[in-house]
Amino acid sequence: MPDSVFSIWNHPGRWLFAALFVAAGVNHFVSPNFYLKIMPPYLPWHRELVLISGVFEVLLGVMLLIPSTSRLAAWGLIALLVAVFPANIYVYQHREMFPSLPAWAHLLRLPLQGVLIFWAYQYTK
Repeated sequence: MPDSVFSIWNHPGRWLFAALFVAAGVNHFVSPNFYLKIMPPYLPWHRELVLISGVFEVLLGVMLLIPSTSRLAAWGLIALLVAVFPANIYVYQHREMFPSLPAWAHLLRLPLQGVLIFWAYQYTK
């Protein structure tokens, strides 16, 4: 797709995308129990992985705003989104963990991950 199609994303979108990750990363430290709850049991070191992913979300979100590191940050965010996808699948398979959310909301998280990956990909160029 031509770059002009996504030019609207270059500034406001980049700031919004970065802010989403910085906020989510900070939330890993503010509310770690939420993230611990959604960790698939087959993964080791739950607490450490929650904290490490929080650090990377904050770091990559900030790096996305720095021109010299933006491309690397975008690839890092794609890798991070792929890495956390098993947690989204786990939550969908165990919707009883969040009974107040309807099934469609859990299902919506799965394709949303693809949207976020696509959004990050726009900053790899």
